[in-house]
Amino acid sequence: MKRFACPVLAVALNITTASADPLALDANAIVRPVTASGGMVVTSEPIATRIGVDVLRDGGNAVDAAVTIGFALAVVRPRAGNIGGGGFMLIKRRDGERVEVIDYRETAPAAAHRDMFLDADGNADPQKSRFSHLSAGVPGTVAGLALALEQAGTISLGDALRPAIDLAENGFIVSGQFAGNTKAYEKRLKQWPASAAVFFKAGGAPYEAGDVFRQPQLAGTLRAIAENGPSAFYEGETATLIEREMRAHGGLITRADMAAYQPRMRHAVHGTYRSYDVYSMSPPSSGGVHIVQILNILDGFDLAAAGHNSAQSIHWMAEAMKRAYADRSVYLGDPDFANVPVAGLTAKDYAEVLRRGITDTATPSQEIKAGTPPGWESDETTHFSIVDRHDNAVSNTYTINFGFGSGIVVPGTGFLLNNEMDDFSAKPGVPNAYGLIGGTANAVAPNKRMLSSMSPTIVLKDGEPFLVTGSPGGSRIITTTLQVIVNVIDFDMNLQEAVNAPRVHHQWLPDELRLEHGISADTVALLKFKGHGVKEKSVMGAANSILVDVGRRIFHGAGDPRRGGVALGLD
Repeated sequence: MKRFACPVLAVALNITTASADPLALDANAIVRPVTASGGMVVTSEPIATRIGVDVLRDGGNAVDAAVTIGFALAVVRPRAGNIGGGGFMLIKRRDGERVEVIDYRETAPAAAHRDMFLDADGNADPQKSRFSHLSAGVPGTVAGLALALEQAGTISLGDALRPAIDLAENGFIVSGQFAGNTKAYEKRLKQWPASAAVFFKAGGAPYEAGDVFRQPQLAGTLRAIAENGPSAFYEGETATLIEREMRAHGGLITRADMAAYQPRMRHAVHGTYRSYDVYSMSPPSSGGVHIVQILNILDGFDLAAAGHNSAQSIHWMAEAMKRAYADRSVYLGDPDFANVPVAGLTAKDYAEVLRRGITDTATPSQEIKAGTPPGWESDETTHFSIVDRHDNAVSNTYTINFGFGSGIVVPGTGFLLNNEMDDFSAKPGVPNAYGLIGGTANAVAPNKRMLSSMSPTIVLKDGEPFLVTGSPGGSRIITTTLQVIVNVIDFDMNLQEAVNAPRVHHQWLPDELRLEHGISADTVALLKFKGHGVKEKSVMGAANSILVDVGRRIFHGAGDPRRGGVALGLD
């Protein structure tokens, strides 16, 4: 594999970008998808996208590119890319009939317990669950990416890590976005000396656009993994340093927790919509279950006739979303610890029952309770999509939760700890940082995986990859991914239009219909007339996506302009 050591990246042909202004998408966004015939990579960073295409050009497959990108993003996009967090990967191999799933979600330490985030009065304490050493789950990214390479890759782990090591050691040119991110999170990062030493210059000045940013400690951590495999991370010096940091600050992760971590191979959630097969992430993500559930409800409405982002189509989507998120609050959790009724929640008959409750006016959220599915007995993330010339497809979403996670760098390692423990239900019925309500199925327990909304998704047409998509965005991940699918299938949009289009979101509680800028005033007035509590808020998600025209062997890539997504094709 070609060595990629380039501190300065010249943006190449076929890259699409758009305005960074979140309220100027419809005016400035490029609406023509990038096209190519030899493969397509879409990520949130130009450097990572270029690296992925280089892997494909050198003969690697989509999984090789995905693993290489995953490690590279840990260097060039530390607010979301990570080796201190976890995520989910979907893989559709050309020679395989099913979509494979790798769950490398973080786990709770063995010493975790149900009431660990409650204060002396029994109330949930967000400081503990979000910004303390208690907030970190055992990281899964290194083990998950290594497993993906072992299962379906063609290059060595050392080759996959080489670009990331080069970028960490030799540095890269700081972009305006990178500089802005570190300034925005300066207070959080400067709480911890090791974090300040990594992300700010000697004396505390921030890095500015055009500076060279180097991370020698992170390079050392990555080099150890390249030389000795995942055990260097989970059993070697890195594990020792994590345990030492935890003991010094009241955290729970131990060397034994690190050594015990294992990613899981799981079955994808599968549904059908119109004439397409939809595969998405299974629990401990709620994403796939509720994307399929909402699509099942919408399957009984004529969205195309109603019109894109009309009051009628938005009303139907909002009502379907509310019912799915109500179910999420009760039924979803780690399937190794809770009985999650996936088959019942994704059943067409159950969707019909929920659809019958949707009228022409908004149902108040307080009147919506979790249903009874058949068979039942009881925001900083990043997404990338890849398809190679052989039609292997990868959809990957991973995270450290908030921007820069907990803000805590483990001294001597160079990487940030996640704060994913906040995704557990600290107390049943109390919302987390994204306003999501959880129940006992998602209560804290030792070695348990916390519930997620991450929704890497692959849509097949006649058994072949058609659409590869997903998004960051906390609770809005599910609805963002859903709307890309609906925009392509129901409204016949080209891919960039489908990604750029203004989005809507309803998560049951709070009872508000969230709209991006760009929905017409007349539509907003009609939605209010139907009884929806409409709120216009900031942009949602970043759905870096690929659409495959199998018949013509053309790949269409769309980077989401909301977060500077970059698509690059290989001809």
